[in-house]
Amino acid sequence: MSSTMSNATSSTNATASQAAAAGISLRKILMFDAITCVAMGLLLISTSGLLSELLGLPRDFVLLAGVALFPCAALMLLTSRIGQQAKPPAALVWLVITGNTGWVIASMLTMELWFSPTTLGILFILAQAVVVVVLAALEYRSLRRA
Repeated sequence: MSSTMSNATSSTNATASQAAAAGISLRKILMFDAITCVAMGLLLISTSGLLSELLGLPRDFVLLAGVALFPCAALMLLTSRIGQQAKPPAALVWLVITGNTGWVIASMLTMELWFSPTTLGILFILAQAVVVVVLAALEYRSLRRA
């Protein structure tokens, strides 16, 4: 009997998780991605000197990374706003997902090949890369569902 209750509870929890995940629309995920790009871009630009020292990355690199996020945010915002009522154009969503994937790859190259960041720099790079991977995965999952 407890096995049956456990299975029922497990099934209910899985269904609730899927329902919660399904409640987040692709448009909302894209909008959130755009907002995080703008926020990170502003952070990187406004504190590039300080972050450069703390992270062990060249100031110009930090500054340019921040500047690069604004066109990305514009693409995400545009993608979230156009297309059919239920879903944005798949080609643009794929462009966003590909861009996010490229950002994560560049983040890993930043740590492993291009520069020698501090421990805090490594943690910073990893943390933002994880957020970008999660957003790309959510966008992919939502695109497939739509």
